[in-house]
Amino acid sequence: MKLLLAGIVLIFIAGSEAQWLNFPVQAVQGAGDMWRAYQDLKESNWIKGDKYFHARGNYEAAQRGPGGVWAAEVISDLRERMNGMSGQGPEDEAADQAANRWGRSGGDPNHYRPKGLPEKY
Repeated sequence: MKLLLAGIVLIFIAGSEAQWLNFPVQAVQGAGDMWRAYQDLKESNWIKGDKYFHARGNYEAAQRGPGGVWAAEVISDLRERMNGMSGQGPEDEAADQAANRWGRSGGDPNHYRPKGLPEKY
């Protein structure tokens, strides 16, 4: 009986540890999602499209798991700090962060999709 109980506990511990082994992989994949959204933003050159790409990058990264959420949050915060130093106003920064949080929390990025943006994006 003790051996069975020890085996069950070991399975639970190993299972929970395995999830944390995925964290770095999820973070790298999430960073890749953020990079693709940024590249699409630049390629589209769509006026008023930045909130959509913010939400989309965060959404796709968060779908990877906890590592992706972490990567999206770190990258988003760093990007907003850099944009703030370049003269971006506090209202625009707050709107960007709202789009970031929307995407990270699982909100549909199309909520921010501007009219006429090609389906490619």
